[in-house]
Amino acid sequence: MDNTPALKQTPLHALHLSLGAKMVPFAGYEMPVQYPAGVLKEHLQTRSAAGLFDVSHMGQVIVRAASREDAALALETLVPVDILGLKPGRQRYGFFTDDNGGILDDLMIANRGDHLFVVVNAACKDADIAHMTANLQGCDVTSLDDRALVALQGPKAEAVLASLWAGAADMKFMDVSDATILGADCIISRSGYSGEDGFEISIPSDTAEEIARALLAHPDCEPVGLGARDSLRLEAGLCLYGNDIDTDTSPVEASLEWAIQKIRRTGGERAGGFPGAGRILEELDSGTTRHRVGLKPEGKAPVRAPAQLFADAAGQRHIGEVTSGTFGPSVEGPVAMGYVPSFYREPGTQIYAEVRGKYLPVTIAILPFIKPTYKR
Repeated sequence: MDNTPALKQTPLHALHLSLGAKMVPFAGYEMPVQYPAGVLKEHLQTRSAAGLFDVSHMGQVIVRAASREDAALALETLVPVDILGLKPGRQRYGFFTDDNGGILDDLMIANRGDHLFVVVNAACKDADIAHMTANLQGCDVTSLDDRALVALQGPKAEAVLASLWAGAADMKFMDVSDATILGADCIISRSGYSGEDGFEISIPSDTAEEIARALLAHPDCEPVGLGARDSLRLEAGLCLYGNDIDTDTSPVEASLEWAIQKIRRTGGERAGGFPGAGRILEELDSGTTRHRVGLKPEGKAPVRAPAQLFADAAGQRHIGEVTSGTFGPSVEGPVAMGYVPSFYREPGTQIYAEVRGKYLPVTIAILPFIKPTYKR
């Protein structure tokens, strides 16, 4: 008897099938990895025009307390990020940390006026909601299970969205707004995980397919699957939870210290007060022994996780490993990320990756591999 739990489906499942998507299991859901155009064309479509991604598997959560300030201060006990100072209609990247300073998940947090709107990763969704429910004193934590989420990404994303909602052009990177699209109450942020300008749109489930089809009806917009989403985010130097960050990595090791504002650091007005603060604040002040870096392999062959990294061509001095790697269509060559000792993190440093028994030259590279096009 097979006790494997059945895969969940997003509100856009029928749409994916009608578009000829290849469906695969991902984080407990049946998700489109690619459409007939293929990963390469979908990737380049997003970089040159606009791509539409189904990210409804991610968790959408409302955190509400007696006041928005109370909710912000409560959430600050779980993340090393300034939530209280987040202005209405703005969102911020953050991460839950554990008592050892490791990363439980990364997330987006938006100030919606009288409450906070939090988007968490699919694989961590249930654990994150349980974590917030158990630890956010005086807060009501509500999972929005009746909503879909799509990401519209690319240089033409604004024009595509503006064809359905006039307010698109007024938004800047990390703005969050209410919008009525085809009569449906939507929540829109100008953000995404591709390195391109774009939007994430939270939509009531019962109108999700209608709105997705309307976006795809625009001549500049095509559907894009998880395969190209991965190559896009890797070219943009963005972490994938479970690959590049996890409970064994601190935010400082992961080169995510930019997301920890001064007010939460040593000497700041609300310094510390989050899980693992002792380690994380110490690393912010004194540095750490290893870092996440960009890796540019020579040649055309991708170097994928968990390829091991060495200081020498003979593979005698092991120094780290690759956490993500693929072929980057926009840079026309392989791209990767991984962890190395701080001594080796300087861009231009040459190290070696073991691939099928051979030690291939790899150069430490500046992240991101492409120039982001966010609308500031």
